[in-house]
Amino acid sequence: MIPSKLLDNKNENNNLIFSKNLYKGACVKIKNSNKTFQVIGINIDKKICWVREWPFAFNSKKTFALEISQITLQIFCSNQSSE
Repeated sequence: MIPSKLLDNKNENNNLIFSKNLYKGACVKIKNSNKTFQVIGINIDKKICWVREWPFAFNSKKTFALEISQITLQIFCSNQSSE
């Protein structure tokens, strides 16, 4: 398990360190949302990643890109469904 990291968005160095530790499959929290999202792709050079809501519904293919700086917390992915 990777320890959770809280970002200080005022400190560019923290975002750089976090983005290097971010990985495909990680679960994260993002600004302005209480939901959990899973990282499905990363472009470190452009400082963006693609995420989907976690746990995801098999009939939903809603993914979106966001700036890595919008990630506030990396968390452990629970495999329990919210059904």
